[in-house]
Amino acid sequence: MRTQTGVTLISVTIYVIVMVIVVAVITVLTSYFYKNVDITATRQDLNQQYTKFNTYFIEEVNKKGNKILDIGETQEDDENAIQKYIVFSSGNQYTYIPQNKGIYINQVKIAENITNCTFTSQEDENGKTIVTVVIQGDNFEKTTTYTLVD
Repeated sequence: MRTQTGVTLISVTIYVIVMVIVVAVITVLTSYFYKNVDITATRQDLNQQYTKFNTYFIEEVNKKGNKILDIGETQEDDENAIQKYIVFSSGNQYTYIPQNKGIYINQVKIAENITNCTFTSQEDENGKTIVTVVIQGDNFEKTTTYTLVD
């Protein structure tokens, strides 16, 4: 009796089924990976925007003799478009404009993709001015307290 060598129909079917399972598993893992990369990229972008804002704002509050002239809100045509701002004696005004989700120094955009930003100030027991800034984005919120240098 001769042994038959070669590929049978059953073995080809098994190979195809195994390959389909392997490709399906790789596809699921790859899609999960890319979804997480997108989420991480969004968080990283918001952290970069916060860092840019923070760099400018720290420089502002560390200027000797710089004082807050005004903190407030202005109502624009759109009911939900309340611009929030803080004005310093150095002449710089930081403004949050919700229509384009940006924070500006005077007319220069320094941060984007921000869904909300608020500025508040108060005096501490030593007479120093403390500014609190809350910046919010998609799944992102940072509250930072700054003390103005005398």
